[in-house]
Amino acid sequence: MATLFVDKIDPQSGTTLSLGSSGDTVALTSGVVQSNLNYPAFVAYRSPSSQSIPSGTNTKAIFDAELFDTDSAYDTSTGAFTVPSGKGGKYNIFFTIFMDDLDDQDVLLGLIYKNGSATTNPVYQNQVYASGGTQNTFLNFSSVISLSDSDYIEVYVQHNQGANQNLRAPHSHFGAYRIGT
Repeated sequence: MATLFVDKIDPQSGTTLSLGSSGDTVALTSGVVQSNLNYPAFVAYRSPSSQSIPSGTNTKAIFDAELFDTDSAYDTSTGAFTVPSGKGGKYNIFFTIFMDDLDDQDVLLGLIYKNGSATTNPVYQNQVYASGGTQNTFLNFSSVISLSDSDYIEVYVQHNQGANQNLRAPHSHFGAYRIGT
């Protein structure tokens, strides 16, 4: 086995560089780090104040602070994550909604909107029922979604409590990371 020492390898045609052939395994040895794995990625959260969510209507959740945003692709003022150019692919999308004062059997629904429209696939939404009197309720969501360059996603929330309820800070958050093409 020979060792090749170089700083950069470019394909001759300027398009695609292939390593190995069908059936080969390309392995990174211990201590080698692959750059840009799972990028872009972001996590945003609601801080410092709560957002009032009216009863009975889909309302966009605005997560107004960021823990990190590798490609500056999440907008804290609009609540939208936009896929950067050249970064289309499959994304793991996740969110947690924390709402207080839901009554027994009230419903809390969280939905992913893609390009301004509610996704009709039930894989992209989740709901929970409050139980046992007035309580704080958590709704968790995680799914893989195919996104193309310039697609954008947002989180919408709905409940049926009857009065406005608060999307609570800092427990409510939204994030995504690219897992491949």
